[in-house]
Amino acid sequence: MAKVELKQPIVKEISDKIQNAQALVLVDHRGLTVAEDTELRRKLRAENVSYKVYKNTMMNFAFKGTDFEQLADLLNGPSALAISETDPAAPARVLYDFAKKAKALEIKGGVIEGKLYDAEALKEIANILPKDQLLSKLLGSMQSPITNFARVIKQIAEKKAEGGEAAPAEEAPAAETAEAPAEEAAATTAE
Repeated sequence: MAKVELKQPIVKEISDKIQNAQALVLVDHRGLTVAEDTELRRKLRAENVSYKVYKNTMMNFAFKGTDFEQLADLLNGPSALAISETDPAAPARVLYDFAKKAKALEIKGGVIEGKLYDAEALKEIANILPKDQLLSKLLGSMQSPITNFARVIKQIAEKKAEGGEAAPAEEAPAAETAEAPAEEAAATTAE
């Protein structure tokens, strides 16, 4: 069997994985212990990120004609791919968090939603919270004014129920004058 025939399934596997990818991050995994590598893979799986080591030539063939072709310059030395189809910031977030403990892990760069980012730019993306946390913060921000308004209305209702403040004096004459023209208009129509 020729070498090309052996390599085609690997290139196809990479192509299939990156087909629906929103984010792809390349890392140099040299120097990681087996225990660290196992822990990294577990953390990536928890975020629905696939992680695998491939030969650079295989990745280069698979990236041809895709948005990930921009990574060709980073394909030197041992490389591993972290791919996410759901959360674009997940690979960068998990890898940078893990790299704080495992100094041997080097992040080379990545492509997120079609745009190439170097290692420093990925660090900024890594600080983005997961989608569900962002949505809950947004919902909390939207609920806060409504909750405060409801609390004020409830306090006003409780004061009136206790016989606290009556209607302000300025409003009472306005109500009487509003009724008077209506009574006069009814009287003129009756005549």
